[in-house]
Amino acid sequence: MELNNQLKALADKIDRLKDQIETEESTKHAFVLPFINLLGYDTFNPLEVVPEFTADLGLKKGEKVDYAIFQDGQPIIIIECKNWKEKMDPHNSQLFRYFHVSKTRFALLTNGIEYRFYTDLENPNKMDEKPFLEFDITRLKENVIPEIAKFHKSNFDVHKIVDNASSLKYTKEIRKLISREIQTPSFNFVKLFASEVYSGRLTEKVMTEFTGLVEKAFSQTISDRVNDRLNAALNKEAEGQHEVTPEPQEISKVVTTEEEMEGYRIVVAILRRKLDVSRIVHRDTQSYFGILLDDNNRKPLCRLHFNGSTKYLGIFDAKKNEHRHALESLEDIYQYEEQLLETAANYE
Repeated sequence: MELNNQLKALADKIDRLKDQIETEESTKHAFVLPFINLLGYDTFNPLEVVPEFTADLGLKKGEKVDYAIFQDGQPIIIIECKNWKEKMDPHNSQLFRYFHVSKTRFALLTNGIEYRFYTDLENPNKMDEKPFLEFDITRLKENVIPEIAKFHKSNFDVHKIVDNASSLKYTKEIRKLISREIQTPSFNFVKLFASEVYSGRLTEKVMTEFTGLVEKAFSQTISDRVNDRLNAALNKEAEGQHEVTPEPQEISKVVTTEEEMEGYRIVVAILRRKLDVSRIVHRDTQSYFGILLDDNNRKPLCRLHFNGSTKYLGIFDAKKNEHRHALESLEDIYQYEEQLLETAANYE
């Protein structure tokens, strides 16, 4: 729990300060060193956290990596830092060159916000091209915190981390593949399902039709699962409220309908491909049902206008101008999936 709170505090600090941080050195001192410190390593002890760690490479002498964390006189993690504004490209990273001469099993590439941990799962003593652990500290998910905790000084065990790294890495890659197939089903993916339910010949026309059907089926399946979870949570909340005698309150003029909640669940099912579900929040008003990112009025994702005889879905462009689209049924919301995802991307 303490590490969880420390990570959240650092994330808040990053959000407050990042616009004032201009250089790589400032990024190191403001963001990266505090992260190393909360892992239990003394950043003021040059025997434990070594800045500008030198690793000689053949004829190339004096090459340096930004930091190396030592334990029992041996480097256990080498770290390369970038400016927080920079995108990180591991192929241009010095970590590849240093990894095989440093005797470490772990390398970290970071810009103080994104963290990518690497090891040598595929070839001994050669850093993998893809990280086994990757996260954005400002959007940290609960299931990642125990993985970060394994690098804490009090918990650090090379063998345990390496044993778990394979599962983390390939699970992450499989999830990316699933997400890609759901959004844009490949020929083989569509064929897998079409061949199970269609007895005729899989012609080009049939495959084109099934591509849309597979995509729609997955969207509806995800929507149903989200609905089930939301309904379960709402029912649990309602049960808890029945146990408490409420204070007399002024009757609100805002009435949230089941139809609005159903529309909200469909939007959640679409946007969960890009956003964590916990970040998608609804606020009902007298004139419209708003769906926001991070419960922030300045980050509208869409609006449901269901109070009139004709229902509309309001979608926002990059300049936050709302464009209304008439809906014949709630299922029509799926037709605007691309626009909804683009709106979400505007806040990235």
